[in-house]
Amino acid sequence: MKHVLMALLCILAIWKGFFSGHGKVTLEPGVAVTEAPYQRELDSALKFQHGVHHITALAEFRLHAKVLSRADYSMDAGSDLVPVDLALGWQNMSDERVLQDIEISQSGRFYWWRTHTFPIPRHEIETESANMHLIPADESVEKAIKRVKQGAIIAIEGYLVNAERPDGGRWESSLSREDSGRGACELVWVKSFQIVKGS
Repeated sequence: MKHVLMALLCILAIWKGFFSGHGKVTLEPGVAVTEAPYQRELDSALKFQHGVHHITALAEFRLHAKVLSRADYSMDAGSDLVPVDLALGWQNMSDERVLQDIEISQSGRFYWWRTHTFPIPRHEIETESANMHLIPADESVEKAIKRVKQGAIIAIEGYLVNAERPDGGRWESSLSREDSGRGACELVWVKSFQIVKGS
């Protein structure tokens, strides 16, 4: 009976660790990331294969950003390509004083926000944050992505891409930070992922 109880306690600990998220860090108030993401569209699309997916790179992309939320996926149709989505913020949306008045969540591959006080204008909330679907270029990048905590400051380098499966299913990246709603998420081929602060 004692062994059964110990086994159940171990299972409970693993279950809590898996479902309780990856932790959160709270940094000092103030704008943590001053610059907007950098993007340069390629003169001609770069095409390559990643597993069963045909990848088309559309633009060079790099950013520093604050992790507003993270969502891990293992069961949906895109999880083999994109195991983690990060909701990211920069400029005013990287300021803890602003974020304390905005409720942020993710579900169904979307990022949601809600506020009653609007500490900054709606347009800034929508254009200084985004939900990004991250495709790790290799195992070391994937491990780095899976270590990141909500609240951390990160640096990403890679490409904005479209992806297509053999069955014809397509996943297309937004190429603008000015859009919102369906189709506004970035699909990012991540060559480099660094946790700058808050590891």
